[in-house]
Amino acid sequence: MSLTRQSSSYLMIGGLQWLLDWAVMVALSHAGLPVRQANVVGRICGALFGYWMNGRFTFAGDDTALGRTQLQRFLLMWVCTTLVSTWAIGQVDDYLGLQWAWLAKPLVEIALGGVGFVLSRHWIYKR
Repeated sequence: MSLTRQSSSYLMIGGLQWLLDWAVMVALSHAGLPVRQANVVGRICGALFGYWMNGRFTFAGDDTALGRTQLQRFLLMWVCTTLVSTWAIGQVDDYLGLQWAWLAKPLVEIALGGVGFVLSRHWIYKR
């Protein structure tokens, strides 16, 4: 599959994934859950959706798979990016407040999404 097709599919699925992640984080933090915990729950919801959709559609091919090895790789990347995301969102919340943390989340996730695309294309979904 071409880089153009993969990147456009990744962006479309990533947009839906991010929207789910962000909506859960905002809803839970608005309901009173601390922003760090709300961010982790939101990322779990988005990750479950994104792992399956990207493996099934974006990176599907003869040299890729959607199995145990790929899930382990994905989980390793997800834990690392979640730590970075949660730290960054928490710092914004601590210094600027909750509304700024809500606004900062898209910027943090866009940067981490770029890392995720490269790792997904070249490592996570490979056989």
